[in-house]
Amino acid sequence: MKSNSSVREMIKKNQKGKSNINDKIMPVILGAIATISILTTIGILITLLTETITFFTRISFAEFLFTSEWKPFSSDPKFGIWALILGTLKITIIATLIAVPVGLGVAIYLSEYASDKARRIIKPILEILAGIPTIVFGFFALTFVTPLLRSIIPGLESFNALSPGLVVGVMIIPMIASLSEDAMSSVPNKIREGALGLGATKLEMILKVVIPAAISGIIASIVLAISRAIGETMIVSLAAGSDPSSDFSIFKSIQTMTGYIVQVTSGDAGFGTDIYYSIYAVGFTLFIFTLIMNLISQWITKRFREEY
Repeated sequence: MKSNSSVREMIKKNQKGKSNINDKIMPVILGAIATISILTTIGILITLLTETITFFTRISFAEFLFTSEWKPFSSDPKFGIWALILGTLKITIIATLIAVPVGLGVAIYLSEYASDKARRIIKPILEILAGIPTIVFGFFALTFVTPLLRSIIPGLESFNALSPGLVVGVMIIPMIASLSEDAMSSVPNKIREGALGLGATKLEMILKVVIPAAISGIIASIVLAISRAIGETMIVSLAAGSDPSSDFSIFKSIQTMTGYIVQVTSGDAGFGTDIYYSIYAVGFTLFIFTLIMNLISQWITKRFREEY
């Protein structure tokens, strides 16, 4: 008994010396890391806001928000953001239509049908796809997908919304597949067994039990993937063109918000000009879009989360 108590005292003594150091140092380090993150975010927001306000002292807010003609480089400049928003939405909608069914199909297969061997093969391939640089996707869209589509669709222009939209959809498939598979895998097996025990087929069990139980994670993955598609830069810069258009055609050259920012920052405008400040206004608009999508994702996750 005496030896046990002495051992405990030694352990407590050692832990006390170590914990005093850790308790003093670790909060300082972690607090500094958190502070740097917060200050970085604040700095970005301040930069966006101040430069955007400068832009609106030169260009009417009504013209920016309520007109659809974007011609900043013409002799009579026009700054109607809806042309860029429409181009961004074209890419996003096409990408979503491709990525959601494919990503959910992959997630369902991995979660409910795949063997351990198949899962070990397919998951790393998805991770490799997610790790490919977006500029490679852009060249793939420009040099392979666009020529292939033009052989099928004669009226398709060299720069268009269809080709980059498809490739952006391929790019965001791993995000939907991985996050949705994690959400479905977290559903307890007892729920699956209960559904099967009541006479449901495996497909009915997946569609009526597993997916509804994992719906918060699935929807959150889709919303995050859409947000990623909205902010995509290199693919649309290379393959979509630089002609802002207000029509709904996906076969003609367009320009997205990110594509315009790349064009201007590549040297097409001088510092202090209206065009220079316009990239901050466009960037702030893009920030609002992605912020809204992220807030929706968080709300959906909290609203429909199932805890087991």
